Amino acid sequence: MDLTALPFPARASAVAARGMVATSQPLATQAGLRALERGGNAVDAALAAAAVLCVVEPMSTGVGGDCFALVWRDGELTGLNASGRAPAAADPDAMGGAIPGRGPLSITAPGAVAGWAALAERHGRLGLDRALADAIDIAERGFAVTPVIAGYWATAADDLAQFDEARRVFLPAPRVGQLVQLPELATTLRRIASGGADGFYRGLVADAICEVTPLTLDDLAAPHAEWVEPLRKQYRGVEVCEIPPNGQGVAALQALGILEGLDHTGGGTLDRVHLQAEAMKLAFADAERHVHDGPLPARYLDDDYLASRRALIDPARAGNPPAGALQRGGTVYLCAIDEQRNACSLIQSIYFGFGSLVVAPRTGVMLQNRGHCFTLEPGHPNRLAPGKRPYHTIIPGLLLRDGGLLGPFGVMGGHMQPPGHVQVVSHMVDRGLDPQAALDEPRWRLDCDGRDGWLLALEEPLHQLAPALARRGHRTLCDPDPAPFGGGQAVLVRDDVLIGGSESRKDGVALGY
Repeated sequence: MDLTALPFPARASAVAARGMVATSQPLATQAGLRALERGGNAVDAALAAAAVLCVVEPMSTGVGGDCFALVWRDGELTGLNASGRAPAAADPDAMGGAIPGRGPLSITAPGAVAGWAALAERHGRLGLDRALADAIDIAERGFAVTPVIAGYWATAADDLAQFDEARRVFLPAPRVGQLVQLPELATTLRRIASGGADGFYRGLVADAICEVTPLTLDDLAAPHAEWVEPLRKQYRGVEVCEIPPNGQGVAALQALGILEGLDHTGGGTLDRVHLQAEAMKLAFADAERHVHDGPLPARYLDDDYLASRRALIDPARAGNPPAGALQRGGTVYLCAIDEQRNACSLIQSIYFGFGSLVVAPRTGVMLQNRGHCFTLEPGHPNRLAPGKRPYHTIIPGLLLRDGGLLGPFGVMGGHMQPPGHVQVVSHMVDRGLDPQAALDEPRWRLDCDGRDGWLLALEEPLHQLAPALARRGHRTLCDPDPAPFGGGQAVLVRDDVLIGGSESRKDGVALGY
């Protein structure tokens, strides 16, 4: 069975000697490289790229969202959780039957700017003001909209039209190649560049946010960035690192830990997809019950517990562990490595396409709808509560080998992210694929609506496996659209060379120097 034909043109991996940046949009990659060339390190490059993405990919990220990062610097790994909290006025009993997916009640405090400031202060060289310079310039002078981003923008047009300020700022949806300027966002970025986090969480921007949301100035003044100890799990000689909850990176680690004891790569593509999907179902089922703004249960990633989960997998038959609904989302992931082999793996998001659809007036700031990730189930650890952080989908990844850096990686896209991590890591570690080839491999994903059970969606050319997977009991979907299968970047260190990729499902590129 020929599974080599891809639904998009294949690319070669980027190769460089000194430094490399990979993002989902070329202008952002260029901004990151300029930061390196100006004497910045990997964190400066990541901040410059992240800020540009807030301008050129506004449906997926922005200063009104959250970010997470893993930083490898001078042989030490640190993690950053910059996810905002629910308003002090949040009341689960006042929500009715469900938390809205859009509008003011879906909003949590934005943590991204607090994260930028923390990263610049602890790990950067250039300062936040210099890191934001390219983003300010692009927002003021304008940028030509790239094809994938134009498609996402057009898809969101009907949603944007429902909210006056969103309609004014972001409609009509631009065509491919059309020049777009965002002057109000440029002004907001200038305030951040000159005033740091206070330029966002205090003053005119903060007042505008409070004007249209349940958030108060006290909510915005609360800390939204926290340094955390990354989670680590060995997988076939490589240490896979993720941010701990409230993010879902632990689901990727758990699935890889389950797969460690299975021969999921030796029996061909059919067995690989089946066994990986079964491991991911079990990891998602655990995450739905246990991932929240607090510690995991004891022994969650211990080998004996993973063995007990592994024993539930039937190599010939699909299982159906209980789980809630899995949501899709819009996100950007980027990574950078500098000449000293410091690395930054950063992911940032406003969740759904254009987030809550609520724009803080006169600022150009689209606010995230992360409150939708809470549950209203009584007694559930992820139940909405004042000042609480929700279950979070965005997860940066980083690989270590023999105590040294192998490289940062990540896959964006809601609940596609843990399966994306599992597949990309397996392609690179088990199969020895270079980053670009690993990212461009056809993918599967899991959907679950909480009622009809699991749906195994297949990207072309994995559609050919659908009949055989159905015979194993999988409910399958042959999806012709590559967009819901995520988008990612990766850069690996190989001897003295950097090898990177930015996958073909997005507009981005990996570039080095």
